[in-house]
Amino acid sequence: MRSPELLNAKRWMIPRVKIKRKAEKTRIISVRPPLLWPSFFPCVLLRGDAPSGWRSLTQATRHMKLQTLINSPLGVGLGIFIGKITPPWLGYRVVDWVAGWLANRPHLALVRAVRANQWVVSQGQLAPPALTEQTRATFRHTVCFLYYLYHNMDRGDRIRDMVRLSPKLEALYREYKEAGRGMLCVAPHLSNFDLAGRALALYGLKFLVLSYPNPSSGYRWQNDMRRQVGVDIVPLSQTSLRQAVETLQTGGFVLTGIDRPVSDTNYRPRFFDRPSCVPVSHVRLAIKTHVPVVVVASLLRPDGLYWIEASDPIEMRPEAELSAEILNNAERILQAVEQMIRQAPYQWAMFYPVWPEALEEVQ
Repeated sequence: MRSPELLNAKRWMIPRVKIKRKAEKTRIISVRPPLLWPSFFPCVLLRGDAPSGWRSLTQATRHMKLQTLINSPLGVGLGIFIGKITPPWLGYRVVDWVAGWLANRPHLALVRAVRANQWVVSQGQLAPPALTEQTRATFRHTVCFLYYLYHNMDRGDRIRDMVRLSPKLEALYREYKEAGRGMLCVAPHLSNFDLAGRALALYGLKFLVLSYPNPSSGYRWQNDMRRQVGVDIVPLSQTSLRQAVETLQTGGFVLTGIDRPVSDTNYRPRFFDRPSCVPVSHVRLAIKTHVPVVVVASLLRPDGLYWIEASDPIEMRPEAELSAEILNNAERILQAVEQMIRQAPYQWAMFYPVWPEALEEVQ
């Protein structure tokens, strides 16, 4: 029989989760944080599959999709908690363990997506052992930059020390700002892109950032933290698109992602020589506002610094038909994205299948 002291200690150290079942779906409606956990531990609102009633955190999350858990306030809160309290010598050992644990579970949806994406980037040249090692390197890099982000998220001076702006990006920003002309920047999920976004704000480069539409509570919390350091970020919607049009037409700067796949699209622009599911909304925006598109990306260099690189400005080429104009310009932009990713494929942190059919082709 367990001692009262042990049971009382569990009350102080283990979070408890309130679960409500309705219509075959389970919603975790709140978390009762343990008394010794920090005050920023969030309340949780996400979907999962777990029994009703109060259960331990382990029981509540056992059957959740891993990706849902990672992107929930619970996952974000745990990441911040670990990043803040863990010293680097221990933090990077945890990184190695997590990367190995994930890479050795090819049945997980996010692992399958990474394997498929990396396989296509390699033009199908990676044999299964090499693909597993590339997947491990991708997860290690991603978990490493998340640890570094959370460990330094309140240290603006440290972020500026670790992130550099390429001379091309600085020159383009200054040139377009002085000319009063808008510029649309698109960014793949390369390296420590979140840290890079914070660095842009800290360096005084002002962008209206269009983030993923209809964000979950975890994504909303991340966006709130980005706003705290001066990032002007809004989820993609009809309202925010109108705001982006106005920003570009009045000589401002807009930044948005380019490589997270979408399902409801009539366009399949070629990306790494295969039809892909990446969005084309940025092309429509550039055509409407008559501004160029610049690809920006964060890359970790051998000197240990994150460099924010920029492509040359890509002007939209008109076509007789709008559909052809959108598709052709999207592919021209994606060629610049390919050049960025090829510099360090393992730093491409895309955990959704950009080429869904490749999931069945990869061993």
